[in-house]
Amino acid sequence: MKTPHDELARLEAELRHHDELYYRQATQELSDAAYDALRDGYLALCERLQVPQAQRYVRVGDDRSEGFVRRAHRMPMLSLGKVADDADGSAGDHLIAWWHGTATRKDLRARHDLASDADLSLVVEPKIDGMSVSLTYRDGRLEQALSRGDGREGDDITAQVLATGAVPARIGLRGTIEVRGELYLPMARLAALNDRQRVAGERIFANERNACAGMMKSKDPAPLAGIGIKAFVYQVPWAEGVDVPTSQFAIHTWLHGLGLPVNDRVVRVADGRAAAAACLAFGALRDELPYGTDGMVIKLDDRRLYDRLGGTGHHPNWGIAYKFPPERRATQLLDVIVQVGKSGKLTPVAVLQPVLLAKTTVSRASLHNFRELERKDVRLGDTVLVEKAGEIIPQVVEVVLAKRPADARPVPRPTVCPSCGGAVTTAEIFIYCANPACPEQVRERLAHFCSRDAMDVQEFGPALVDQVVTHLGVASPADLFRLTAPQLAGLERMGDKSADNAVKALARAKGRGLARVLVGLALDGIGEKLAEDLASRHGSVAALITLGTRFHSDPDGAINALKGEGIGETTARTVLEQIADVRLQHVLNDLAAVGVAMTHTGTVVQAITGVAGKTFVLTGTLPTLKRHEAEALIKAAGGSTSGAVSKKTGYVVAGAEAGSKLAKAQELGVTVLDEAGLLSLLGR
Repeated sequence: MKTPHDELARLEAELRHHDELYYRQATQELSDAAYDALRDGYLALCERLQVPQAQRYVRVGDDRSEGFVRRAHRMPMLSLGKVADDADGSAGDHLIAWWHGTATRKDLRARHDLASDADLSLVVEPKIDGMSVSLTYRDGRLEQALSRGDGREGDDITAQVLATGAVPARIGLRGTIEVRGELYLPMARLAALNDRQRVAGERIFANERNACAGMMKSKDPAPLAGIGIKAFVYQVPWAEGVDVPTSQFAIHTWLHGLGLPVNDRVVRVADGRAAAAACLAFGALRDELPYGTDGMVIKLDDRRLYDRLGGTGHHPNWGIAYKFPPERRATQLLDVIVQVGKSGKLTPVAVLQPVLLAKTTVSRASLHNFRELERKDVRLGDTVLVEKAGEIIPQVVEVVLAKRPADARPVPRPTVCPSCGGAVTTAEIFIYCANPACPEQVRERLAHFCSRDAMDVQEFGPALVDQVVTHLGVASPADLFRLTAPQLAGLERMGDKSADNAVKALARAKGRGLARVLVGLALDGIGEKLAEDLASRHGSVAALITLGTRFHSDPDGAINALKGEGIGETTARTVLEQIADVRLQHVLNDLAAVGVAMTHTGTVVQAITGVAGKTFVLTGTLPTLKRHEAEALIKAAGGSTSGAVSKKTGYVVAGAEAGSKLAKAQELGVTVLDEAGLLSLLGR
């Protein structure tokens, strides 16, 4: 029998799953409202079970990606507190209450001699559904662009921002200024991009934010030119040698005068009630706009009050976000079908009476997983409410119990795979087909293997993959490389030239390297970063197979070897269990036999004792090494870098003008090195 603690573990697993999708993979399955409901349920259960704060799962938004230089923000990029609208329109009341609470703060009045509420006017700005960015201009030149990252440290995306042309490379200004804003993809551009993605068999972006964030993390900035990414700027957190307006409303006019892109729908209002009315008025217009918005941002107009108001570690007190309610429609659930993914995951999909939702007709919607389906008590014949997660992906939100028919039937969990009839297994919140030769799995895996982020054989989209599996008997990645042009030319919609191009594309893919092969095999727990780490540290597939073989005779030793490389124990065990499987080893050896490069194409990590598995934090300016150079040396020796000091930090490397990170290290007793000490540790 399941206990409340079992339910708590399930909710935490779901939250972690959705956070990984949103922050790391720039995609999402749930709408913001559905995610908030899931998190509220988790926190409510934590309260009921009296779970200590330190043991609760706390979401930390972090868009940092492997392969980018990381730099600290001069001032943290915090999120805003929020009020979300729903059916009863309560968000407006909460917004008014927030403003009133701010306006009546006695310490604020005493410090600034405010006579009345009228002294606290507000600025209402559209909340753009995009990717936050920090831009530093020095003497008019764009010197640096950083992603939000974890709020304290972000990825350097200067080259990517310049390639888009979303903001000017130069502005007419002397001095130094940081400007913050949002990169976004216009709706028309998103529609065109998704059309191309469908044709190529690539994933469909859920919304403008996910598309923009995904593309801006491209290591090669060149393809970003002309893609259509734009920007709105709206904030100046600091400046040196520049006179900046003290009014937030005036900031927009001032930035526009410098040649920076600003939103022309910003308004200034007298109080919280007027701000709530402005939000409602904008909500009625948002469908007519060429860009996506998911709410409004409300800020005090007088920027001189910001420091006095302060904030928390998560959000400032001088502003708040108003979230629009998602559009929902009621329709009947006709059936539930089960889709089989590349990992064997069985996903329930609702078949609906077609309904018009957000300007499109919806006949299918995601139910995510069977635990979620059971939690919502979804039954065949029910009337359900449907909304679009991120405005794109339809999902079933809840059941209209008042309309449940007497003959509504529960949806049974699958006991066998709907594709191959094989046995199923359960892991955490998901159900899997246990048969790796399942035809549907084979199709999905091969399509993924050929996808852009893996082996990048774009000629092999889902349609061609389906044909080679069905008509040519392709059953493994290596079989793809055995295909000939005459074989392909005999397939539907394939001529001699197309067949020849496809075979040449496969030949080029053979040299992609071990990391791309590991990503292409869709192994559990191995994403792009871990695949790159494994390939760089071990160098070849033969070394990985040797480690997998060791796992049979000495599991603890093999696990500790990966833990020494900074990989967590659970992930290490998952990776080794797969590498030790003779079926996977056969796949790897088969790929090597057809000429696929099974070695690392970059610099192989040479693990150094005292560095491998340790986390380093760099602060200040080093005498000879640039920060990205020091980070590269640390990673090449098996270490990792972070932007925050904690008890788990191995070393802090401090240069000139080291700040709070050095003080934190001394407080926690973390070993502090200078550049010479770092080089000595690295054996240089």
